[in-house]
Amino acid sequence: MAKKMKMEVVNPRCAGIDVGSRSHFVAIGQNDSDVKEFGVYADDLTAICKWLKENSITSVAMESTGSYWQNLYVELSKYGFELVLANGKFTKNARGKKTDVKDCQWIQKLHSIGLLTSSFLPDETTEQLRTYCRQRTNWLDLAAETSSKMQKYLKLLNFRLDVVVNDVCGLTGLAIIADICNGNLDPQELAEHRHYNCKKSKEEIVKALRGNNRKDYLFGLKQEYESYHYFQTKISDCDKQIELFMKNVIDADPVKKN
Repeated sequence: MAKKMKMEVVNPRCAGIDVGSRSHFVAIGQNDSDVKEFGVYADDLTAICKWLKENSITSVAMESTGSYWQNLYVELSKYGFELVLANGKFTKNARGKKTDVKDCQWIQKLHSIGLLTSSFLPDETTEQLRTYCRQRTNWLDLAAETSSKMQKYLKLLNFRLDVVVNDVCGLTGLAIIADICNGNLDPQELAEHRHYNCKKSKEEIVKALRGNNRKDYLFGLKQEYESYHYFQTKISDCDKQIELFMKNVIDADPVKKN
């Protein structure tokens, strides 16, 4: 006869939360009456904390689902709960039909017997720096995409800047594109923007800039150039913010300052 194995409860006053985009299901036990649904607004998050306190809960486990957990995590921290932010792959319930009620109860059960470990969470300073850096990366990706589109329109116009300059968004390339967008389509005048570091001669640049001058392609090129310039200003704003943030962090810490 097979023997049943019982696991010791190591977190008797714990809760499990199934985090969602529109509601959070909170379980403080394995009975139906131990589960309650809450909304996602600020007042709802506070209500969760108060309900847990009323039921003498000291430790809470939840999944790191998207970014929906973050505000709830902060609110629970304010109320002094011990928190476990578990990776979703460790909280999957393979048996039975999946429901929000079962999910939160499963998380509570795993946490009660000590089978959940918390994911790494950076400190607030690192989180803020990461936010600024991620935003900067977003603008860099958009600028790179716009650069590719500018090259596409240049080729459609038969302006083969890609042949005569290493980077169409370098000093020579951008100066020529800016002049084209301002309405100057004279190859001789455009070639005057050649930077002294450019390996190709003015004569070769002139040959590369004899295009078909189609108005629709010129319109598209101008749109992408303006977008590229806009993204560059945003990247510069991020650089300034990161520099200011790091300066404030260093100034606030005598050890790092020295």
